[in-house]
Amino acid sequence: MRVLVVEDEIRLAETLQRGLTGDGFVVDVVHNGEDALWAATEHEFDVIVLDIMVPKLNGYKVLEELRRREVWTPVMMLTAKDGEYDQADAFELGADDYLTKPFSFIVLTARLHALIRRGRPERPVVLAAGDLTLDPTRRRVERGGQEIRLTPREFGLLEFLMRHRGAVVTKGEILDGVWDSAFEGDPNVVEVYIRYLRRKIDTPYGREAIQTVRGMGYRLDTDGG
Repeated sequence: MRVLVVEDEIRLAETLQRGLTGDGFVVDVVHNGEDALWAATEHEFDVIVLDIMVPKLNGYKVLEELRRREVWTPVMMLTAKDGEYDQADAFELGADDYLTKPFSFIVLTARLHALIRRGRPERPVVLAAGDLTLDPTRRRVERGGQEIRLTPREFGLLEFLMRHRGAVVTKGEILDGVWDSAFEGDPNVVEVYIRYLRRKIDTPYGREAIQTVRGMGYRLDTDGG
């Protein structure tokens, strides 16, 4: 079992290396994000322990770039940051687990073994409607191979429409699926974001993928317009 430890605190990195080696792991250690990215793409690892606050490239950037390059090695984020938004950001970018400092070494090794038993996740399915594609893990949208930059809310709306492509979805269903059931704002916000999306994925390409179904809601054409 080979593990890559990315940790800039030298003493902690040495402690992890000794402990994991004693537990049967083959351990490689790097101390910054650039070296982590190089090692993780050039060598095969069973699991990566990745600190968020490392120099040159932070852990979020390393993780995002690994997933963009389709490196699906399981990643455990190890960090002193314990906010729920920090954890959400890590999972959104493709982390497989998250452990905050200080931590129990027994818990760390148990969770690493669990990640390894689970194995590398299969590459997530890329959603497609004609030449319009959306990759949920890489957070990437393309039309005819050309990348389209979307805001997080626009991305969420398009993902919802693509997961229901060919079906009519109401404003209420969109609000529940993209905002949440407790949303108390103006439901016409859906129309606003539909317009935003059309300006990015349809209008520049002469397409009409997002269709308005009068009195009912919206539908994404299965052929991408």
